[in-house]
Amino acid sequence: MSKRITITAALPYTNGPIHIGHLAGVYVPADIYARYLRLQGNDVAFICGSDEHGVPITIKAKKEGVTPQDVVDKYNAIIKQSFVDFGISFDNYSRTSAKVHHETASEFFKTLYDKGEFIEEVTEQLYDEEAKQFLADRFVIGTCPKCGNEESYGDQCEVCGTSHNATDLINPKSAITGATPALKETKHWFLPLDKHEAFLKEWILEGHKKDWKPNVYGQCKSWIDDGLRPRAVTRDLDWGIPVPVEGGEGKVLYVWFDAPIGYISATKEWAEREGKDWKPYWKDEDTKLVHFIGKDNIVFHCIIFPSMLKAEGSYILPENVPANEFLNLEGNKLSTSKNWAVWLHEYLEEFPEKQDVLRYALTANAPETKDNDFTWKDFQARNNNELVAIFGNFVNRVAVLTNKYYDGVVPQPNAFTQVDEDAMAAVKAYPSVIASSIERYRFREASQEFMNLARLGNKYLADEEPWKVIKEDEARVQTIMYVALQIASALAILSEPLLPFTSNRLKDILRASELESDWTWDAITEGRELLPASHKIIEKASLLFTKIEDKEVQAQLDKLEASKKANEAANKKVEPQKDTITFEDFTKLDIRVGTILEAEKMPKAKKLLVLKVDTGIDVRTIVSGIAESFSAEEVVGKKVTVLVNLAPRKLRGVESEGMILMTETPEGKLVFVNPDAHDAVSNGLSVS
Repeated sequence: MSKRITITAALPYTNGPIHIGHLAGVYVPADIYARYLRLQGNDVAFICGSDEHGVPITIKAKKEGVTPQDVVDKYNAIIKQSFVDFGISFDNYSRTSAKVHHETASEFFKTLYDKGEFIEEVTEQLYDEEAKQFLADRFVIGTCPKCGNEESYGDQCEVCGTSHNATDLINPKSAITGATPALKETKHWFLPLDKHEAFLKEWILEGHKKDWKPNVYGQCKSWIDDGLRPRAVTRDLDWGIPVPVEGGEGKVLYVWFDAPIGYISATKEWAEREGKDWKPYWKDEDTKLVHFIGKDNIVFHCIIFPSMLKAEGSYILPENVPANEFLNLEGNKLSTSKNWAVWLHEYLEEFPEKQDVLRYALTANAPETKDNDFTWKDFQARNNNELVAIFGNFVNRVAVLTNKYYDGVVPQPNAFTQVDEDAMAAVKAYPSVIASSIERYRFREASQEFMNLARLGNKYLADEEPWKVIKEDEARVQTIMYVALQIASALAILSEPLLPFTSNRLKDILRASELESDWTWDAITEGRELLPASHKIIEKASLLFTKIEDKEVQAQLDKLEASKKANEAANKKVEPQKDTITFEDFTKLDIRVGTILEAEKMPKAKKLLVLKVDTGIDVRTIVSGIAESFSAEEVVGKKVTVLVNLAPRKLRGVESEGMILMTETPEGKLVFVNPDAHDAVSNGLSVS
């Protein structure tokens, strides 16, 4: 029976392009789910759009010297086109700057305001005296009161995931000027979450304990157990949706009040375009609502937005919020500001026609239960060892052998052996197995079950060896190739949610569009014939996948390394000049050329080497913090420049009697200050 399902995917901030962390956390799993449900004949509304009112956008605009509108227009275009090119099958991709959204969000606020659902309070907020403005959450950076992270934002710590208010931060600093903000009174409207605590306990803690993912349920329980407090729904900003009631001048709706309403306004926009009624998708109790988000958005989608919907009174609540954990990149956290990312629009340019390779790699390594790490080596291995060697290899062999033996015509099978029966029975079971994984939001599991079907096909061909049997039993080969073609057809159908571009290419190879029968999951489960005898497949099939070479992977690693160095250079802090000294101060330095005679790593010290240095006047011990740049073996015998009249100092119990002079290259590499071989003399360098 057809069902109505509204699927939302988190609205991306338009302060930068989409990267693989966004894809793995939200958009690929949401797209797999939407495509699967459509294949089952359901009425699906898959909704998303650009979030254009977030504070990071205004920060980006200030940095680039442009208007916030310039920023959102630029990145909305990039993001929207990237999703299209990557095959994310949104029914509507809107933006929160749209008129329909401003109207919808304003109406929602006024409804709650008129019902008395808000608390109006004058509170002290952080204020930047230099910038002459109140500091919204992302305009403040300070120490997280829970975990001690010194770069926590004013609304959330990205290290421990705790949500808080900007005034909770220890040692807050303005992200605009770097100044320490003052407290200043201002009036705002608050949603009293504590009023909805009993409802949330019953709805989440009792109603969804078994069916919500542990990370989602656990974070919600922690918040509720801590005791809910009123949450501000307005901000002192000039970018956003103006507060639509008296007294709201100079204020806008807080982005986390405004943004989730974007799902509703985007549905309205889609429904009007398609000649539909939007209300059943948000107000009919028979509709299933599912939010796909990352773990940093759990609180907003499971506590704040449901409280808003409950307060309004006419909307359905989400049935599930399958939030994923974070994806890291080559061992480090993905970062837009640090350019440590694989950007989708760049990937599509550098790996044309390999959308499904990235989809598969991200799904097979999805951060569903814990943070996972994307590496280019794993990406290469997933492509070469699985997509090429298993799935692609099976399809290619089937197509080549069918054309070689039968001019591309599906042969008439003869009597089935037990092996054939077993293979066909196994194929019939896969739709329900994959469906079960997808319906339980286990997309990684679904991808591996799909690959197991491709393995089954490969094993079947390898075991039956039609290329050998053809010499002695042509009738048997007809059956083998018929069965293999049915497996290939099942792969074409079942790959559609996971690998949509590949599914279409495989259907083209098999010329599925010329068949009258429906290619459905039910057809596989029921054991119906997918490719009938006498049907002709394509004559020369192109490969579904091609190998990714080492040099392609190395190019990506080099790109990341260059980005890392550029970011380090851009953020390198130059120490200010020290106090002025006199020429007489300088002449007190006794700098000599020495030779390192011995070197060893100091035990339990990461950075220290203990050196024996011949200074020309004696042999002395010097402890130097160079162990991360040089090994003990490679410095023995080196000529070095030594400050010999530095007061001795004990380091980890070893008395150091001087200092080796070092410097850095423009790339940040530590090097010795090399003595001049012609002018340096063993009795020291004179200053005159």
